[in-house]
Amino acid sequence: MIAIVVGLASLSPGIAHAAKCLFISSYHRGYEWSDGVERGLRSVLEGKCELKQFDMDTKRHKELEYQQAKALEAKQLIESWHPDVVITADDNAAKFVIQAYFKDHATPFVFCGVNWTVEEYGFPYRNVTGMVEIAPIQPLLDKVKALQAEHGRAIYIGANTHTETKNLARFADAAKRNGIELDARLVDTADEWLAAYRSAQQYDFIVMGSNSGIREWNEERITAAIVPESKRLSITSHGWMMPYTMLGYTKVPEEQGEWSGKAALSILDGTKPSDIAIVPNKKWDIWTNTALLTASGITLPDHLLGKSKKIP
Repeated sequence: MIAIVVGLASLSPGIAHAAKCLFISSYHRGYEWSDGVERGLRSVLEGKCELKQFDMDTKRHKELEYQQAKALEAKQLIESWHPDVVITADDNAAKFVIQAYFKDHATPFVFCGVNWTVEEYGFPYRNVTGMVEIAPIQPLLDKVKALQAEHGRAIYIGANTHTETKNLARFADAAKRNGIELDARLVDTADEWLAAYRSAQQYDFIVMGSNSGIREWNEERITAAIVPESKRLSITSHGWMMPYTMLGYTKVPEEQGEWSGKAALSILDGTKPSDIAIVPNKKWDIWTNTALLTASGITLPDHLLGKSKKIP
């Protein structure tokens, strides 16, 4: 396989203005991760092709029948609109659209935001390339071990979703390699999440998975409730979880969108998807939450605080 440097992609004006690009998001506008991917994608593709967006909204609608129906709508849109390239974001679009209907199809696809591995979808196909979404788990665990002597017992708290099950499995594997005993709570409601957070204070540290998919979530209520309860260091790889977490090494959704946009332009310029290597993300931001750290009495080193982005 030839690894193409997609950042060097360029289009002749005639091709660019004639091209049609379809963006299929697994989720919905207003979901922070999806919005970041979209921002990154649009920053690259605006003015380079006619860009149409289709939102599957499968984060709020987890029923299999619904997800399959939205995938069928996406398929019909592709067949009627005839895009020159299709960009998809996150796992459900990869599973229910690409894998189900477009394996080795004439239409080229660029995926992004597929969590951890593409093995379950059988990628690469000859018409598919993309960027895998990988969280900086080992750097996070290394930082915890450097910050506190007691780090042998941890708990993972997240939503009861397919994506979080995959994320938990990766954290569990990493914890085992690092000699850390990891328990977990995947919950459906905000009340269950709060109960899990309270009981989590008996552990050495807390891994915050995503809240996306948890019902009755209210940021103001959750934030107020956890401040007096927070006694143990909490960490996350999700930027939108920083209002509820002390330390984050977080993925950058714009990176996924920007890379996908550049790959799409390379394809429009004549590069085969099979000649563009599937790659993982490479960027992350460091975040700290001042209010939670102050309430907990936990002090982080000045050098870490100095280079972090901050939640007040």
